[in-house]
Amino acid sequence: MPTQHAALPARIPQFALYGELTRGTDAEGVHVELIETRSRKYDWHIDTHTHAGLFQVLFLLGGQVRANIDGALWECAAPVALTIHPGLPHGFDFSEEAHGYVLTIDQNMLFAAAGHEGDLFSPLFVQPLAIGLGPAPELRERIEALLHNLILEAAWPRQGHTLMLEWLARSTLLMLVRAHAERRIADTSGRGDFELFSRFRVAVERHYKEQWQVGRYCDLLRVAPTRLNRLCLKLSGKSAFEITQDRLMLEACRKLTYVPAPIASIAYELGFQDPAYFSRLFKKLVGVTPKEFRQQTQAGAAEVFAHTERQP
Repeated sequence: MPTQHAALPARIPQFALYGELTRGTDAEGVHVELIETRSRKYDWHIDTHTHAGLFQVLFLLGGQVRANIDGALWECAAPVALTIHPGLPHGFDFSEEAHGYVLTIDQNMLFAAAGHEGDLFSPLFVQPLAIGLGPAPELRERIEALLHNLILEAAWPRQGHTLMLEWLARSTLLMLVRAHAERRIADTSGRGDFELFSRFRVAVERHYKEQWQVGRYCDLLRVAPTRLNRLCLKLSGKSAFEITQDRLMLEACRKLTYVPAPIASIAYELGFQDPAYFSRLFKKLVGVTPKEFRQQTQAGAAEVFAHTERQP
């Protein structure tokens, strides 16, 4: 629970998945690192920043942390997990003996699943939470094992690398959902909003290839466009339209990476009648053309393969 409030800096930097100021072109949606890896370099202080479109969980397994989350100060001792939804300003001051993991997940990966799987995670990201792991030693052990496997998987990409990262990340979050439920610390205020957001993301998963307009989603969900946009901005930092476009581009990135089909065929499969328009939109949103993206991912795969071949 927050103990007091602090002023936020006038300018809050926004970081992407791996700590850079802008997103790369990789379709991978999970990042994990040790708390001490980055914090030790900065004298155990991480300045206030945000992550647009990214969910983040800090798993503190040893030591203490003083967290500034959206202007509220949280003083927590291990073992504890702090959840932070997209766009929320946050910064940390760790004790020198602090250790644990930081798990960062792209919102598209979290919701890119059939059915209502996204609803399972809603208790974690309605608002920032401090979930104590001390009273649930078995769950804590299983969470630590999953995070350790995430670190191992991230260190050396192998066959099925992206899927393994996603499965391990989802499993970690599901274990945290269980810990949260057992402690009965869920704050139900705002749950309805997140459930609506989850239903919107499920609808996007089902219809993004049909390129529905936002109004059609609103009709399906029986919600006003202004409310849906306000909700999307609150929970993801992006408008409803931007979320639909992001999902479309995520699928385009995946197909360009894994499907050896002509770019025009991929465009048609994603609901574009004009492949040239698809290429222009892709470059606008991703930063490179579909052809350039495919060349980059193929070059990256070749480099990983060459590295693997050189292993004893």
